[in-house]
Amino acid sequence: MTNPQPAENLTWHKHKVSRGDREAANGHRGATLWFTGLSGSGKSTLANEVAFALHQRGARTYVLDGDNIRMGLNRGLGFSPEDRQENIRRIGEVAKLFTDAGVLNLTAFVSPYREDRAAARSLQPEPGRFIEVWVKADVATCASRDPKGLYRRALAGEITGFTGVSADAPYEEPHDAEIVVETARHSVPECVSQILSELERRGVIPPVQS
Repeated sequence: MTNPQPAENLTWHKHKVSRGDREAANGHRGATLWFTGLSGSGKSTLANEVAFALHQRGARTYVLDGDNIRMGLNRGLGFSPEDRQENIRRIGEVAKLFTDAGVLNLTAFVSPYREDRAAARSLQPEPGRFIEVWVKADVATCASRDPKGLYRRALAGEITGFTGVSADAPYEEPHDAEIVVETARHSVPECVSQILSELERRGVIPPVQS
């Protein structure tokens, strides 16, 4: 699928309520936490746990999960390199809108290609708006979990183009992720704590008052 070209005669309408106004009401910055990693690495689990922890602290959050998005907005896209690119292009635009709304949005997509992740990042160039979270786990660890049975099917040749297993579907590890969590070495609560601490350090959320 080729990237659609913008229609002509369009004008971007500015909002009377600014992002700063929304952030002041929310008590935190709007930002995208872009979780990337192999299938089974723990992206969805961590995104949901971090969102819940933030919600418990009064933050406005929303999780944009890969499977959920493919059931609606990106229904009809397959897993060819071109469709993967379009999948990430669309979600990058949606994530930008959530950030502009002052929401802490957490995306959970394999997003295997550095170029596509860089394109999503380029939509939010202001420091602290796009935070890449590499959910790091090797193929063996992910295959041992295999929550959907996908690795078993891929290794049996029932699925082609499976990231991390098929020769034509590599996962390009991040070079500049703001946060790296190793789910093979650390528990979910430990990873959540690490992410929250980093968000505090970066001034995205206020520290917990003792």
